[in-house]
Amino acid sequence: MVTRRISLTFGAALVVAAFTGLPAGASAQETLKIGAMVTLSGPGAAWGLAMKNGAQIAADEVNAKGGLEVAGKKYKVEIIAYDDKYQANEAVTVTNRLVHEDKVKYMIGPLGSAPAVAVLPITEKNKVITIMMAFTPKALGPDKPHSFRVCITTAEVSQPQIDWIVKSRNLKKVGGLFPNDESGQVIAKDLQKAYQHAGADLVAVELFERDRVDFVPLLTRMFAKGIDAIELDGNSPSTAGLIVKQARELGFTGTIARTGGPATADIVNVAGKEATEGMLVHTPLNPGLPSTKAYMDRYQATYKSPMNGFSPSFYDGANMLFEAMRRAGTVSDTDKVSHELENLKDFSGALGTLNWTGKQSYGIDHQLNIPFYVAEVVDGAEVIRATCSVDKCE
Repeated sequence: MVTRRISLTFGAALVVAAFTGLPAGASAQETLKIGAMVTLSGPGAAWGLAMKNGAQIAADEVNAKGGLEVAGKKYKVEIIAYDDKYQANEAVTVTNRLVHEDKVKYMIGPLGSAPAVAVLPITEKNKVITIMMAFTPKALGPDKPHSFRVCITTAEVSQPQIDWIVKSRNLKKVGGLFPNDESGQVIAKDLQKAYQHAGADLVAVELFERDRVDFVPLLTRMFAKGIDAIELDGNSPSTAGLIVKQARELGFTGTIARTGGPATADIVNVAGKEATEGMLVHTPLNPGLPSTKAYMDRYQATYKSPMNGFSPSFYDGANMLFEAMRRAGTVSDTDKVSHELENLKDFSGALGTLNWTGKQSYGIDHQLNIPFYVAEVVDGAEVIRATCSVDKCE
């Protein structure tokens, strides 16, 4: 299988772990590499680009200041990016290349749960720090001291959002479409419990392969069960857009909700403004927060395209990693860097004031705690309707 490598050096890049040292006494700036093992093609590309680009902006900013200074030495940060195609076997190939050929000690990714389950044994064995998205609970644990997740998952956000949505829209019967893989299966189980707890039922669950594009048969079966809402958590942005478009074309007028995975701009782009009008969506973004607005403006100026909502998490995650290196006084000892990273408190990021959580659920505080919101799609844009914590939305 051919693996695609993309080397990004626009004045900087993200932190790939292994560093290439120069001879003692050399005055030239050294390079700190960070691997980006993300999905850059197929249905998950919007998320993968969000991860890579967020880290890239963080690297560009530190390089513009002369490099990352650690223990009196400055490093030019460079990202080495590979496309895992959202496939576990490709992710293993990419990870082995990053770890054993590129010699990285830091990695952005993986994105998907199945790739995470496949590659974390490799990264942990080699003490590679991962800054990931993967929603599976198997991604974090005391046996994975070098693995960190910088976006909140369905397990954290679903209940308060669903409580609010069910009450505000008086929902009774909900249908959900989910990818038939580790991510989709875990999300479906979490949501079944969450809707039941909120007083509604997830009465129809349809699982499908990620490359599917025709959802009419699945939607038709769900409509036959009298659903008044469709849940789209866990679907890639392009897939979610296709489902919304096809559901409205079939005449569905009920609520369409997405309680996890920011993807509104991409969904609107695929489904159109009319089909998405009134959707209720999860978002980690509050443009009214100056730090968030500043990052959104920087992203637009840099990439000339709408920003996926996951991007600031990886910008913040990269900056937290840089700060951990500074405090550890090393770029090579990842045990020390990991210790400093997990002990960062009240870190000021694009998304606000950030801290780690997760010990109660995962046995280790390697889950980033981020504020989040429920928004309604109005004329193609998000309008925040509720501000949420892990306890409630109001």
